[in-house]
Amino acid sequence: MPSKPFHRRVLGDKMRAYRKQAGLSQEKLAEKADLHHNFIGEVERGNMEISLTSMLKIAKALKVKVRDLVDAL
Repeated sequence: MPSKPFHRRVLGDKMRAYRKQAGLSQEKLAEKADLHHNFIGEVERGNMEISLTSMLKIAKALKVKVRDLVDAL
Protein backbone atom coordinates (compact mmCIF):
# COMPACT_ATOMS: atom_id res chain seq x y z
CA MET A 1 0.00 0.00 0.00
CA PRO A 2 1.46 3.39 -0.97
CA SER A 3 2.25 5.85 1.81
CA LYS A 4 -0.10 8.73 2.41
CA PRO A 5 0.75 11.99 0.65
CA PHE A 6 2.80 14.40 2.74
CA HIS A 7 0.19 17.18 2.60
CA ARG A 8 -2.55 14.92 3.94
CA ARG A 9 -0.39 13.67 6.82
CA VAL A 10 0.67 17.20 7.78
CA LEU A 11 -2.87 18.58 7.64
CA GLY A 12 -4.21 15.63 9.65
CA ASP A 13 -1.54 16.01 12.31
CA LYS A 14 -2.17 19.76 12.62
CA MET A 15 -5.91 19.24 12.79
CA ARG A 16 -5.53 16.62 15.52
CA ALA A 17 -3.16 18.85 17.52
CA TYR A 18 -5.54 21.84 17.40
CA ARG A 19 -8.52 19.62 18.21
CA LYS A 20 -6.81 18.17 21.27
CA GLN A 21 -5.60 21.62 22.33
CA ALA A 22 -9.24 22.74 22.19
CA GLY A 23 -10.26 19.75 24.29
CA LEU A 24 -12.59 18.38 21.63
CA SER A 25 -13.31 14.81 20.61
CA GLN A 26 -13.60 13.98 16.92
CA GLU A 27 -17.36 13.71 17.45
CA LYS A 28 -17.61 17.15 19.08
CA LEU A 29 -15.46 18.78 16.37
CA ALA A 30 -17.60 17.15 13.70
CA GLU A 31 -20.74 18.47 15.38
CA LYS A 32 -19.34 22.01 15.63
CA ALA A 33 -18.16 21.91 11.99
CA ASP A 34 -21.36 20.27 10.68
CA LEU A 35 -19.39 17.32 9.30
CA HIS A 36 -19.49 13.57 9.96
CA HIS A 37 -17.20 12.26 12.70
CA ASN A 38 -15.92 9.51 10.39
CA PHE A 39 -14.77 12.21 7.98
CA ILE A 40 -12.83 13.99 10.75
CA GLY A 41 -11.08 10.73 11.63
CA GLU A 42 -10.23 9.95 8.01
CA VAL A 43 -8.75 13.42 7.45
CA GLU A 44 -6.75 13.25 10.70
CA ARG A 45 -5.28 9.91 9.62
CA GLY A 46 -4.40 11.34 6.20
CA ASN A 47 -6.69 8.92 4.41
CA MET A 48 -8.92 11.48 2.74
CA GLU A 49 -8.62 14.65 0.71
CA ILE A 50 -10.48 17.65 2.09
CA SER A 51 -12.29 20.43 0.27
CA LEU A 52 -11.68 24.08 1.02
CA THR A 53 -15.25 24.33 2.29
CA SER A 54 -14.67 21.54 4.82
CA MET A 55 -11.32 23.02 5.83
CA LEU A 56 -13.00 26.38 6.47
CA LYS A 57 -15.68 24.71 8.62
CA ILE A 58 -13.05 22.86 10.65
CA ALA A 59 -10.87 25.96 11.10
CA LYS A 60 -13.89 27.96 12.28
CA ALA A 61 -14.90 25.20 14.72
CA LEU A 62 -11.33 25.09 16.07
CA LYS A 63 -11.16 28.93 16.18
CA VAL A 64 -8.03 29.02 14.03
CA LYS A 65 -7.25 30.28 10.53
CA VAL A 66 -6.93 27.89 7.60
CA ARG A 67 -3.34 29.11 7.24
CA ASP A 68 -2.64 27.73 10.74
CA LEU A 69 -3.66 24.28 9.50
CA VAL A 70 -1.55 24.41 6.35
CA ASP A 71 1.45 26.55 7.36
CA ALA A 72 3.86 23.57 7.35
CA LEU A 73 3.05 22.74 3.74
